Amino acid sequence: MATETLTPVSPPRRRRQRRDLGALRRLLIHLGLILFAMVMIYPLLWMLSASFKPLDEIFSDPSLFPSTFEWRNYVDGWTALPHPFHTYIFNSMVIVAGAIIGNLVSCSMAAYAFARLNFPLKGMLFAIMLATIMLPIHVVIIPQYILFNNFGWIDTFWPLIVPKLLATDAFFIFLMVQFIRGLPRELDEASQIDGCSYWGTFLRVIMPLCVPALATTAIFTFIWTWNDFYSQLIYLRDIDLQTVPLALRLFLDAQGQTSWGSLFAMSIVALGPIFGFFLAGQRYLVRGIATTGIK
Repeated sequence: MATETLTPVSPPRRRRQRRDLGALRRLLIHLGLILFAMVMIYPLLWMLSASFKPLDEIFSDPSLFPSTFEWRNYVDGWTALPHPFHTYIFNSMVIVAGAIIGNLVSCSMAAYAFARLNFPLKGMLFAIMLATIMLPIHVVIIPQYILFNNFGWIDTFWPLIVPKLLATDAFFIFLMVQFIRGLPRELDEASQIDGCSYWGTFLRVIMPLCVPALATTAIFTFIWTWNDFYSQLIYLRDIDLQTVPLALRLFLDAQGQTSWGSLFAMSIVALGPIFGFFLAGQRYLVRGIATTGIK
């Protein structure tokens, strides 16, 4: 009976086999991610396609490619409401700009105090601040409405901007606290030796290093404020002050005469600023969430 001789596999061949297996594994992972991304992005692609379809094809034709392009949906949607759609975009931009400035200024100051300064009841106040994250807006909306109504701020932008100046978004305070804690304290000590006060250290040392966290705060504030429907519905009743989410709601008709083509067209327009702002700051967003600090 003949015996078989086993030929050992050479090290270069084993390395090639491992590289091939690694390449195949990466290929399968990327294919899975692409498939998952297509599933997630399908509603957006469907809405984009529906914005170019005639009304009778929007829900009857499941294809993502319109048989005929109805460019009129964008023209009609822009002018169908009591004001041109750019009026509502401008109102949203005003609120968003005030909210971003308010969060960047107030939350960064509160985060610096919690991360670097020592003061009485610091731990308890920090715990209370974190506990407010769990409070839904429906719990505080009635007391806030009564307060702002006594101030005469209903039907103005102030209820949507002024709270941001008071560091009411605990999530962003926590995000910046974690980022600042990752910065070496030796930087603070060096700046104080050079004669900087706490304000000087905050403005000249901490803030320039917190650009990723500040960018993350700005991006999330933009997205959340731009898409906010509930608060704006409560405080803005005047049609001249209404924002993009409220304007999109005006396209819906309880009697069944909804202009779906115009609604989807203006929804695509409303997504443009969000995508633009996100793409402009996405590299800072990743660094800010990771809170990497200085390497």
